[in-house]
Amino acid sequence: QVQLVESGGGLVQPGGSLRLSCAASGSIFSINAMRWYRQAPGKQRELVAGMSSGGVTNYGDSVKGRFTISRDNAKNTVYLQMNSLKPEDTAVYYCYADEWRPGLGLRSYWGQGTSVTVSS
Repeated sequence: QVQLVESGGGLVQPGGSLRLSCAASGSIFSINAMRWYRQAPGKQRELVAGMSSGGVTNYGDSVKGRFTISRDNAKNTVYLQMNSLKPEDTAVYYCYADEWRPGLGLRSYWGQGTSVTVSS
């Protein structure tokens, strides 16, 4: 089993920055994609940013130019640098990872979430 643990959430003023981290641990075979999703109250979960093991990135339209995803494959850790934060970025941010396991196919994992509140 693989566990994902997020950290770095909190309260920040509009225009501020936060850096989220997500570390994978446990019985890891070979992590493939790592992504960040978020879910605001009353809204569906949405993709924020993703990164393949090869470094290909993609971003949700609402965060392009403000958020940057990065990862340390040796540490099985993904980061999300969030700049120019807006009140509408307030949400619980979830880490996601997947991997192909021999004989089992694609396995996906989710973290417990870390709360980000952008407010003055």
